[in-house]
Formats: sequence, C-alpha cells, structure tokens
Amino acid sequence: MNRAQLLDDLAILAEEAGDAIMPYFHADEVATRQKDDARRSQVSDADVAAEAVILKGLARLTPDIPIVAEEEVAAGRIPDVSGGRFWLVDALDGTKEFLKKIPEFTVNIGLIEDGVPTMGVVYVPVSGDTYAGAVGGPTWMRENNGEREPLQVRDFPDEGIIVTLSRTYGQSTDVRRFLERYDVTKQLDAGSSLKFCLIAKGEADVYPRYGGSMEWDTAAAHAVLRAAGGAVKEINDGPELAYGKKDFRNPYFIAWGGAHR
Repeated sequence: MNRAQLLDDLAILAEEAGDAIMPYFHADEVATRQKDDARRSQVSDADVAAEAVILKGLARLTPDIPIVAEEEVAAGRIPDVSGGRFWLVDALDGTKEFLKKIPEFTVNIGLIEDGVPTMGVVYVPVSGDTYAGAVGGPTWMRENNGEREPLQVRDFPDEGIIVTLSRTYGQSTDVRRFLERYDVTKQLDAGSSLKFCLIAKGEADVYPRYGGSMEWDTAAAHAVLRAAGGAVKEINDGPELAYGKKDFRNPYFIAWGGAHR
C-alpha cells in the first residue's frame, strides 16, 4: 500500500461519511433504537447512513482487508480477522452528543495490523476538523478544511498536567484516585475520540478511561496519537492497548502524551 495516499483517501472517505451525518444533525428529530448490547446503547439513522458510506469506500480502496464496523457487528456480521490486518470503523462516535446537538461527535476509521493500530483518521463533521496519522508516515491535522499542520504531543510538563475526561466516565472514583498522583492544572471535558486528539495536538497530556469501550471507539484515534508520539496503555502500567480481541471489548486504559508516564 502507498500509505500516504491511503491516508489521504481515508480522510476524504471520512468527510463523505460526515456529509451523510449532517442532515440528520440539523433535523428536528432523528429516529433511534436501542441496541441489544451490554451497554444498551442507542443507534440512529445517521450511524447507519454514515457506516454504509464507509463500508462502500473501504471495499473499493482495500477490497482484501476485512472491515469490523460497529453496526455490522451489532447485526451479527463479523468478518474473520485472523489474518492480522483489518479495519475498525465507528462511523458516528459520540451518538449521545449527536442526539443532544453537542457538536463533539466524530467519524473514526482505523487500520489494525497484528494487533496494533497503524493508521487512522478522525473527522469532526460540525467543525470540519480532520486528524490523520500513519505510524512511521505522515501525521497531520486540518482545521475547518484549511491547511494541514503537523501533529505532535507535547513533553510531559513538570509544572502540572492538563487532563481530558469523558463526560460520562470522567467523575468516577477510579479517575479521581488516578489523578491524585498528579498536579492537574486544567481539565478539558470532551466527547467521542476528541480526547485522544487533544493529546495528539499538544493541548492535553493524559486521558484516563475507567469505563467501558469497544475497539472501534478507540482504534482510529489511538493510531493518530501513536503517530504523533503518544501511547495508549492498559491501567496499572499495563501494555499498549491491543486489538483483535474475541469480543472487541477494551480493558480500562490511559492515553498518554509526552513521556508516557
């Protein structure tokens, strides 16, 4: 694969999926249903429409690479990923924010190779911001469809850290205990995979996740963060978060910039 070209193609594809989402975002009401999963999560017509765009595009770009997509899995359509290379897709990450008209939902497309996220694109449909990275290759962000700028985590500061947290899981006892180890100078609450992106562009230092998540929630942003010099590790000084688990369920993890403390 020409990885730089593929990353460009992924960015275009994510934008096309975002275009499919936006009419639903502007509508007065969006049809939703509750999925039969452990979290009883909601899925909207926008999720389905955006995922269809991505499935079609990836089948054209990389016909030999299987695709694990959130709504496809919910429908029982799970491909064989034993070959080690596969896509993880969350076409609308942050459905809760989307339904509340909070503009922090994203389109996530990530490539996994032998358990490791190696390429990813995170697109923010409302703002038009794109975060893209290939480990060992190009890594960039583009605000509101403007010029590309490099992505790089900042050094872990001695004077205190900036933490970014989930609105849903960010106030737990586990999170508070973790943060007691550090001098926290600022807290940034954000939805969806944007928390990883804040670290990737040097605006935050750590994101502790003591709450449930699936591999498609994290793969794309994890790849972007790795390409920008960060890491995502299991809690308690565990290994780098790995992909291709039987149920695609993540353990609790910490996303790091800088020195990956």
